Amino acid sequence: MINTLRIYNELKETMDPVAAEKIADAVGLIYEELRYSVTKTEFNELKDVVSELAEAQKRTEIRLEELAEAQKRTEIRVEQLAQAQARTEIRLEELAEAQLRTEQRLEQLAIGLSRLEKKVEDLVGEMRVFKKELGGLAHTVGYRLEDEAMKSLPALVKRDLSIETQGSLIRDYLEIGPRKYVELNIWGRGLQDGKPVEIIGEAKSQLKKRDVDIFLQTIKTVEPIIDRPIIPIVVTYQTSPDVRQYVKAKGITLYFSYQL
Repeated sequence: MINTLRIYNELKETMDPVAAEKIADAVGLIYEELRYSVTKTEFNELKDVVSELAEAQKRTEIRLEELAEAQKRTEIRVEQLAQAQARTEIRLEELAEAQLRTEQRLEQLAIGLSRLEKKVEDLVGEMRVFKKELGGLAHTVGYRLEDEAMKSLPALVKRDLSIETQGSLIRDYLEIGPRKYVELNIWGRGLQDGKPVEIIGEAKSQLKKRDVDIFLQTIKTVEPIIDRPIIPIVVTYQTSPDVRQYVKAKGITLYFSYQL
């Protein structure tokens, strides 16, 4: 007779007790049914089959346990990913709000820039008007100085340079080529020690070295057209000692407004 208790005790060492009990009972029933119809060899073979089934059951339970652990790890990982996703969504929302604030700030800056450009445009317009008025005033001052000089220079050049002017000094344009003219602010003719000369002058409210250079260039331009020696003269309200020395070195006669 088969000892089902011993089978049960052996099986429960390696598998679930309930399953071990069921297998032991099944083996007992099979034994009772086959005890008179199977040989000892066949019974041993059956016993081996039962043992293999027990081992298979054990491996199945181990595998199920491994799968349960893997499932648990998967669930933990999914939870971590879900938390990370939630943090990402929060961060994206924060970035979206920051972007909105940036766009609002840029819009405010654009409005401010537009207003600034309008103010600059208005200021440029005012500066153009001011420059035009200042230029007109400068021309007025320059013309007045030239007018005063043209009245007084005949006597001054006679006293200082022995020049007798012929006619009045004028402001006019000298043609140097087809439809090409040079403006001469103070212009006239005279006799210096009986020899004909050309008087060409320039009047500047505050004479600078650059003004002297431009005047010298004008003299150089008209020299080929004029058939007599040129007497260069400059008149000014004020200039620096350096410019005075520069004028003298260039052979130009300098008069100040208070000498007129």
